[in-house]
Amino acid sequence: MCLGIPGKVVEVYREHDLLMGKVEFGGVLKRVCLEYVPEIRTGEYALVHVGFALTRLDEADARRVFELLAEAGGLGPDPPEGG
Repeated sequence: MCLGIPGKVVEVYREHDLLMGKVEFGGVLKRVCLEYVPEIRTGEYALVHVGFALTRLDEADARRVFELLAEAGGLGPDPPEGG
């Protein structure tokens, strides 16, 4: 089974001709490949699996995933604030 985790894009940049980004997961920043979601912008959410952003999520969808993860045993970070 695969598990994608929502993260908030805080920076977008090119590295060796690949679209990359810094993505925040509950206060932890990770380097993520954004090539599959070239339209993503800073401040948006992406569903990330093993270092690859697979799809863009709106904040409401990201919040729902965080809530489901929390119900499954506290695996998710705190839901995003606002909205």
